[in-house]
Amino acid sequence: QVRLVESGGGWVQAGNSLRLSCADPGHTLRGYGTAWFRQAAGKERELVAAISWTGDRTLFGDSVAGRATISRDHNTDTVHLRVDKMKPEDTAVYYCAADRGEGITIATIPLGYVEVWGQGTLVTVSS
Repeated sequence: QVRLVESGGGWVQAGNSLRLSCADPGHTLRGYGTAWFRQAAGKERELVAAISWTGDRTLFGDSVAGRATISRDHNTDTVHLRVDKMKPEDTAVYYCAADRGEGITIATIPLGYVEVWGQGTLVTVSS
C-alpha cells in the first residue's frame, strides 16, 4: 500500500522555524514528484513547496517564498520542508503529497488529480 508518513507538526512560536518531514517507508514512490500543501480553517488548500524526484527543480507558494526550503534525501526516501520566520497566519494542516507527473507537475495539476496524500499534520503558530 502506497503511503506517506508526515512528521514534525505541532506548536511553533512565531518567528521560529518549522521543520516537517515526509517519508515513504514502503519505498514505492520512487520517481514521483513530492509537494507540501496546507489548508487553514475556512480556506482552500494551497501549495507550500514542491520538489521534483531528481531534486533539481523546486517551486514555492507565494505565502512562503523567500523563507522556505525543500529538499529530498534519496537514501531515506524522505522529503524535508523548512519554513523560517513562522507567522500566526501559517497555522494550518500541512499535507504531504506525491504524484508521478514529470518534474514539479504536482504543483500545477488540480488537487483532485494528485495521486497520493498523507494524512496531514496540524501546525499551530502562537504569537
